[in-house]
Amino acid sequence: MQHYLSVNDIESLPDWIREARAMKETPDKFLSLGKRKTLGLLFFNNSLRTRLSSQKAASNLGMEVMVMNFGNEGWSLEFADGTIMNGDSAEHIREAAPVVSQYCDIIGIRAFAQLKDKEKDAAEMVLNGFAKYAGVPIVNLESPLSHPLQALADAITIAEHSSLSRPKVVLSWAPHPKALPHAVANSFVQMMGLYDAEFVITHPRGYELDPQITAGCQIQYDQDAALKDADFVYVKNWSSYSDYGKVLSQDPSWMLTAAKLGKAKFMHCLPVRRNVVVEDAVLDGPQSLVIEQANNRTFSAQLVLKKLLEAK
Repeated sequence: MQHYLSVNDIESLPDWIREARAMKETPDKFLSLGKRKTLGLLFFNNSLRTRLSSQKAASNLGMEVMVMNFGNEGWSLEFADGTIMNGDSAEHIREAAPVVSQYCDIIGIRAFAQLKDKEKDAAEMVLNGFAKYAGVPIVNLESPLSHPLQALADAITIAEHSSLSRPKVVLSWAPHPKALPHAVANSFVQMMGLYDAEFVITHPRGYELDPQITAGCQIQYDQDAALKDADFVYVKNWSSYSDYGKVLSQDPSWMLTAAKLGKAKFMHCLPVRRNVVVEDAVLDGPQSLVIEQANNRTFSAQLVLKKLLEAK
């Protein structure tokens, strides 16, 4: 594996899940693997779980970590070829990426969608620019289109809490006051394509995700019908894809309640808006897996870093 840019870089999901779960039992088993190796974490957007879990994962492998927040550190970068750099950008990706590569053995990149220009977001200029010019492995810490470390943690969580050979997993849209990206939902859909589950997506009309990503998925516009007999319910807001980046509805009836959840386990990537996306009774109840999901972010990152170190 050269990079971990999307869920498609997973060679065998069952094998990866088994390895991650074993890693949780002895987190420091491969402490010498990352000795004198450096992980660089470049954040173009805010983070809590991604930053801390990635640092913890690197520490478990014996790696050093360097972090840069491009919001208030570092030069503004230019990504277009042939541009005349007489504007705000002070440095080009062609120089920045190979320079960082001299300091780091693996680089993690976090750069969100702007939700203004669909084609520009789809180009994923920051992530792909570093993958093209860095010369070292790149880990996607969330890009405009995907969040594969989160999706891997989600798959680990489902495997840990399911006694069924083929559980029913539902991804449900929920209201939110802001327009949010599609990355988490996209990667979860793709991950469920690798996981042996009955998978259903439910959302109001107008909130269809990229049809290339959801091709072959069961899509249900009736939330109650979709949730019937669910074993796991993953709730997440996303903005419109067809009317790109727009909030078409904030229908409060789509908020997940304990009554809707039934006997299913509840999942969310966090952060979450209480009593907007999901009611307190669900988050604070015994069926909530959100803290376990967050813990598994360490081991999804640690597994990816281990595989990249072993491939070097």
